[in-house]
Amino acid sequence: MKLIVYLAGQIHDDWREEVAQKANAKNLPLEFVGPQTNHDRSDNIGEEIQGKQPSNLYKDDAASDINNFRTQVLMQKADIVIALFGEKYKQWNTAMDASTAIAMNKPTIIIRPESLTHPLKELSNKANVTVETVDQAIDVIHYIFD
Repeated sequence: MKLIVYLAGQIHDDWREEVAQKANAKNLPLEFVGPQTNHDRSDNIGEEIQGKQPSNLYKDDAASDINNFRTQVLMQKADIVIALFGEKYKQWNTAMDASTAIAMNKPTIIIRPESLTHPLKELSNKANVTVETVDQAIDVIHYIFD
């Protein structure tokens, strides 16, 4: 059985590659999907498809429509959602994706450092599992196959 895992979270470092490498090391049959990780492409996709917009407000709105569409399609196909919260970047998109996954009744694992326990307490309470490290998240998924 192969599972599809949606990797929600910031796109500014290689945490997705870390998840994939650690899953592969345990021979887990997983396929990974997630948001567009090319930041410029994500910001400009509305204009790429719909043409030049009259202002940044409309540019952002057009890009958001298409990015949300992409997220919805991929998340609906996912069997599991992992949402990683870090301390370095603003986490608005991660919170939105985690909330969407929970509302869609997707099995959701939140990864967050101890320092974010308090600000994420309600969201963590709604998720299926909250852990502090990528290794712990992989171990949770590995348990499915035991």
